Amino acid sequence: MEITFLLNGETARVEVSDPTVTLLDWLREERGLTGTKEGCNEGDCGACTVMITDDSGAKALNACILFMPQLAGKAVRTVEGISGPDGEMHPVQDAMIAHHGSQCGFCTPGFVVSMAVAHKNGATDFDDQLAGNLCRCTGYAPIIRAAEAALDRPVPAWMHDEVVEADAPFAPASSDELADWYDAHPDGTLIAGATDVGLWVTKQFRELGDVAFLHNCKDLQQIEVTDDLIRIGAAVTMTDVGAIMGKHHPSFAELIRRYGSVQVRNAATMGGNVANGSPIGDSSPALIALGATLHLRKGNARREIQIEDFFLEYGKQDRAPGEFVEAITIPRQEDRLRCYKISKRFDQDISAVCGCFSISVEGGVVKAARLAFGGMAGIPARAAAAEAALIGQQWTRETVEATSAVLEQDFTPLSDMRASSRYRMDVAKGLLLRYFLEDQGISTSVLEVTP
Repeated sequence: MEITFLLNGETARVEVSDPTVTLLDWLREERGLTGTKEGCNEGDCGACTVMITDDSGAKALNACILFMPQLAGKAVRTVEGISGPDGEMHPVQDAMIAHHGSQCGFCTPGFVVSMAVAHKNGATDFDDQLAGNLCRCTGYAPIIRAAEAALDRPVPAWMHDEVVEADAPFAPASSDELADWYDAHPDGTLIAGATDVGLWVTKQFRELGDVAFLHNCKDLQQIEVTDDLIRIGAAVTMTDVGAIMGKHHPSFAELIRRYGSVQVRNAATMGGNVANGSPIGDSSPALIALGATLHLRKGNARREIQIEDFFLEYGKQDRAPGEFVEAITIPRQEDRLRCYKISKRFDQDISAVCGCFSISVEGGVVKAARLAFGGMAGIPARAAAAEAALIGQQWTRETVEATSAVLEQDFTPLSDMRASSRYRMDVAKGLLLRYFLEDQGISTSVLEVTP
């Protein structure tokens, strides 16, 4: 089937016989556009960053885990298209030269594209915007200085791409079409952002068989906020989830800021993160702590379950063949949520432990508690025994320390390459104490340095 999109300002029509060919491979092998580099080939290093423009605007994405059908009707700019049609340099390219922002140069094309997207969007949080681009030669200071230097320069005219009208193969147009397709192909693979599925192809070399891309299911990309709940469609990106959580549960938004990189968050979806069922998927503990409900659909049949009941055991979820996540709803509530991600790196790292807590206190007594952890078991899970030990008790440090010991009844964590069992348990106990101290107005952030 043929797809149509803009490539560096020119119309490209491409016959797609294999829907799992990545944009990176196509650019390098079919078009000779070798400025886009292959580094990690899993969406971590940013050497393959491209700019994708659709009806929601311009985004930085990783070409190495972006499949060709996802491009239909969109505009693609590689590093070759960041400069002008007559060779004019983009302001960020000028600034990279002036501020000595490149040494070996392998990572430079990805940095330039990420910077150009930020420049076009008026983004100034460069530490975040460039967290998904790794450099081991130059160091980041000259690159950040270059981004700052280009900030006030106008966006070049050639950077304003128009979205094209085009059919998208392998892509149902609505959740109704998706439900029919998945019911008929229960062994098929659903692809939303491909931030996980992409690695099945690039790292595990898996043949996916029948696939359906979800990017045309606009009804799965909606967020609805009412007096009672926040409903998040399964195909809402983590970027958009972070924006809405910033208004209602800022600690969750801060957790999402450390979820992958800008490139990953622009592609990854809330539904995909939950449906994946990973014991270290960072959004699940937060959703459990908030008492979220999962909405599942198979054909025309729908059902709802509490999100903690979805995870049965490692690699197994309460989801029938042909059934998919349609939405997640979060009850509106006083913001008592705090989320803590413990990992070896601050940015773009997998959690050793992720703890998310929501504890309600009235008159100095704990009235309700939801304590959820990732990385402590084969699934994201609540600490039921610790919750029971808290509820009805005085909200004091003594109560919290006594409750921390009860966590050993809830979990027997494993040791692996990220952390030992003992470390995980000690961290989990410490995070509960951290919640209490912060609730008392005591600063606990290790990122804040005071004289």
